[in-house]
Amino acid sequence: MTNRTTAGQLARRPEAGSFMGLLAVYVFFAAMGGANFIGAPGLSSFLNMTSEVGIIALAIGLLMIAGQLDLSVGSTVPASSLTVSLLAVDFGVPDVLAILGGLGVGLAIGFVNGVLVSRTRIPSLIITIGTMFGTMGLTLGVTVLIHGSTGVFLVPEDATKAVFGQLVGNMFQVSILWWGLFVGATWWLLHASPLGNWIFALGGDKDSARNAGIPTVWLTIGLYMFSGFTAAFVGVLQVMTFNAAQVAAGQTFIFNSIMCVVIGGVLLTGGAGSVAGIVIGTLTFCIVNQGIFFSGLDPNYGSIIIGALLLIAVMTNDKFRAMALALAAGRKR
Repeated sequence: MTNRTTAGQLARRPEAGSFMGLLAVYVFFAAMGGANFIGAPGLSSFLNMTSEVGIIALAIGLLMIAGQLDLSVGSTVPASSLTVSLLAVDFGVPDVLAILGGLGVGLAIGFVNGVLVSRTRIPSLIITIGTMFGTMGLTLGVTVLIHGSTGVFLVPEDATKAVFGQLVGNMFQVSILWWGLFVGATWWLLHASPLGNWIFALGGDKDSARNAGIPTVWLTIGLYMFSGFTAAFVGVLQVMTFNAAQVAAGQTFIFNSIMCVVIGGVLLTGGAGSVAGIVIGTLTFCIVNQGIFFSGLDPNYGSIIIGALLLIAVMTNDKFRAMALALAAGRKR
């Protein structure tokens, strides 16, 4: 009886729909892509992508659970990578200090976003669009002024290359390990620490959370700083992996991270979601994205498949969430 109850509870969790979707897309592309997709080439392809977009998706997921959005991550990634490159190449700063400078840029952008969102009545969507374009323009202007071009090539030191940009087996990026660390830390923050309840409360009802004594302003600022930090960290990983930074890089992270979070069952309206769901959603999105290449399908169909996946995931997750609510209501009786 206990096993049946446990299985029923798991099946009714919102992440259950996401997990079923993950299995379905993997089986489909494994059948289409064959040995290349199932083997190391396919595995490294979608895991490398997952590790980068997944780090940012974790922070975006926390923000969405809290009822907020951050579109500025798309400009924070290149701002961080170019800061690292400019400091190391044009000013001769050691890599470690250059990396700290890049991460500091992300924290600063997150702080500005958090202050503006928490101190004004302007929607976070509008504010982060503004900071996104502001950061893009500033990054472009400073890069051209200092370096004379929109891109900077960097030859990192051996130690920093090994920690942030090493390829394991010439296929797997070390960023996969960093993603795992971020997953563990974010899981603890949301599901094991007191801050997790505050985040859910903030997304459920901001006024009630404030009246309950939750420091909503500082919590909002902290979440945006975490978002800026993750985007900046991905910028560091990219420049250390590819030995180059470009002003135009990073734009794909904006909607890719949001899609990963939504596919993972996080509500756009806030108040519900989980780290497990975000991880599952990220894996699902990246398997589809990279599986199209290995399956030999027309790449033009990729956007159609991803769009359909997003809609199906939202409807499926809503169904499983309704089942979970119905189960909870039955228990209270």
